[in-house]
Amino acid sequence: MSGILDLLNSDLGKTIINGVSSQTNQPENKTQEVLTMALPVLMQAMKRNASTPQGAKGLLGALNSGKHDGSILDNLGGLFGGGVDSNVLDDGSKILGHVLGGKQKQVENTIGAKAGMDAGSVAQILKVAAPIVMGMLSSQAKKDNVNSANGIETLLGGLLSGNSASNEQSFLESILDADGDGSVIDDVAGMVLGGDKKKGGLGGLLGGLFGGK
Repeated sequence: MSGILDLLNSDLGKTIINGVSSQTNQPENKTQEVLTMALPVLMQAMKRNASTPQGAKGLLGALNSGKHDGSILDNLGGLFGGGVDSNVLDDGSKILGHVLGGKQKQVENTIGAKAGMDAGSVAQILKVAAPIVMGMLSSQAKKDNVNSANGIETLLGGLLSGNSASNEQSFLESILDADGDGSVIDDVAGMVLGGDKKKGGLGGLLGGLFGGK
């Protein structure tokens, strides 16, 4: 299974980046940078949520619903042509709220500061990307016949690792719970932007995950 970052370098990924860029009126290189940071964080947050029976049941239910059946990937031209439908954006907003919870603004601000983009534009990119991510998960879940909590955790773990180096996986774990209190997406700003809390060795990890910037 390819990792989520490998996807962004595929033809499908380039179509997504181009479409999201056009929808949000942001440069393609900046859009790609935001997605490169955001997608692994979203995946890791989903994996954390799916580690509880209730969270796994909720995610499986969402993936098995007709709303997130993967069909969004079959017509990306239609999705982006003429602008993304408001229903898709509303869905994206709900997904982000569920996955990131009270940390959503912090994540958007952090990624925006790292990418040199205002948080409002980052939020728009994530709203468009979130339903596409759910579609990808649903398609892969069907392909792998995933129908259990363990299965969904394994699926998310595979998308997070793929061909990525293990230190990047450790980095994602660390930014999601910087102070070890179990809170999803805790202290993202301090970790990504070089805060004091447990930042040792982050320079190399950031270089590996975010292209050395």
